[in-house]
Amino acid sequence: MLQLTVRCPAKINTFLAVGPRDDRGYHPLRTVFQTISLTDTLTLSASDSFAITSDWAGLPTENTLSKVARFLSEISDLPKVQVHLEKRIPSESGLGGGSSDAAGLIRGLQRIAPGKWEDHFLRDTAKAVGMDVPFFLYGGRALAEGYGDQITPLPDLAKEWIVVVRPPVGVSTVSGYKALDELAYPFREWPNDANETYNDFERVAPRACDEAIDRLRDHGAIRAGLSGSGSAVFGFFADEDSARNAYAPLTREDVGEAWVCHTLTREESLWTS
Repeated sequence: MLQLTVRCPAKINTFLAVGPRDDRGYHPLRTVFQTISLTDTLTLSASDSFAITSDWAGLPTENTLSKVARFLSEISDLPKVQVHLEKRIPSESGLGGGSSDAAGLIRGLQRIAPGKWEDHFLRDTAKAVGMDVPFFLYGGRALAEGYGDQITPLPDLAKEWIVVVRPPVGVSTVSGYKALDELAYPFREWPNDANETYNDFERVAPRACDEAIDRLRDHGAIRAGLSGSGSAVFGFFADEDSARNAYAPLTREDVGEAWVCHTLTREESLWTS
């Protein structure tokens, strides 16, 4: 019986510079993506028809998985599979959960029905669903520019340990960009230091995000920052023990939900079974 499991990892942005809105109403970006070990999971199983289910009660009727299915069905019939999403990446967090799920479905359907859709159409589908989706077809570590969809893969670095905190407040991407549009600031160039942590959305992030970043630093984070438009923040630690030692008090300080994670290589990011 057909069954395929697809890992859909979260991402953090270790660098994110947002340019001014252009004539199309979009913002050019310069960002460094890195996948991490906080993951959603898709399970594709043989079924009488194509269907999407989830253990997450909050999954909207129109979602990134349904968008992928709709675009692909315009070219060819969808395989008869049930797609079940186990949701672990929080929404409105800047961790790319919905985008990663979309890319995971594209990869899963590619595996089940190789050659059914041309590669260029799958890439166009990823971009149409969301600007972060193309990155998750690569995984690992990468530069992205343009509107976030022009991807340059980077070599994997050694595993690093991270604590992610999602404060008890969400941030929609739309509201984050709208807040930035009220400000004047330079479009920052690419960093010279690969370890530089920077994010323009910290200019407009909720106070709870700033407080969580401060707590991470207080508990030993070597560097810390906001992911995407927020609200999740992350801190890099010297090793696993340091990360776990920080996690324990953070869970008692009411800063939000927390996870101990590590960076993923490109191969680990694209794992299926």
